[in-house]
Amino acid sequence: PIFGATVRSIRSYKSSEQYLYAMKEDLAEWLKELYSLDIDVGSFLEVLETGSVLCFHANNVTRVAREFHQDYPGLAHKLQLPRSEVTCNESAQPGTFQARDNVSNFIQWCRKEMDIKEVLMFETEDLVLRKNEKNFVLCLLEVARRASRFGMSAPTLIQMEEEIEEEIREEMDLPPENTPLPKPQRKPCDFKNLDQMVRDRCTCPVQFSMIKVSEGKYRVGDSNTLIFVRILRNHVMVRVGGGWDTLEHYLDKHDPCRCTSLCKSPHVPTPFFQPQVWMEDVGHFLLELGWTMGLH
Repeated sequence: PIFGATVRSIRSYKSSEQYLYAMKEDLAEWLKELYSLDIDVGSFLEVLETGSVLCFHANNVTRVAREFHQDYPGLAHKLQLPRSEVTCNESAQPGTFQARDNVSNFIQWCRKEMDIKEVLMFETEDLVLRKNEKNFVLCLLEVARRASRFGMSAPTLIQMEEEIEEEIREEMDLPPENTPLPKPQRKPCDFKNLDQMVRDRCTCPVQFSMIKVSEGKYRVGDSNTLIFVRILRNHVMVRVGGGWDTLEHYLDKHDPCRCTSLCKSPHVPTPFFQPQVWMEDVGHFLLELGWTMGLH
């Protein structure tokens, strides 16, 4: 049943847009639970475009950071904690100068207080005029990722990242994450169903090799590329290195038969994730989507 839903969700929009849709869906559900907002993936940008919710969220993150500093001063000095709040015009209307001011205030807070790198930042018009929603989504996800380190609840994608990072630590015999913060309980991944979905992803006579290494981890193609696969609602998500993609889009870029039908050149792109780099420095590699993972 989940696989059928996955196919339906995939066929409703282009492969290259799938990961962005999945991220917006995850962020919308997270904000809805966090602030009791009337928001979903369809209204995601409309709800946030005035900047009021963004500024409210920034001030809430700052408050949580302040509490974290008081409770765990020894850990707090190791993190980039926000200290200042932002001003906000709560009555701002979409497309107005007041809305632009709110969004601009949030952007400056991201840069100065959260130390978000420029490669992950967005511009005011990216949200207000929908010029580049991908940059906005990735920035908001990065804010959530960093805030989860000092106690904010995190979107499901971030929770899955933390689970995968812990698995990597155990495999490399590294010490566990040094934080006393309790982690939210998440429903365990249905790996049996996930494995079936991975096996059923290709109908070609000669299938693109995806060898199961362990639960939720596969070795793909002729290279030694390792990917982690998880189910996110109706999406099969792939984590390669430190970035997220959907399985369908990943295969479109790496499966020779798919690439041949989608690209003028039938060659398989060079994998952007090299295992030896992962083994040498699991927390610091260049991500295909332009954002960093970072071990906590």
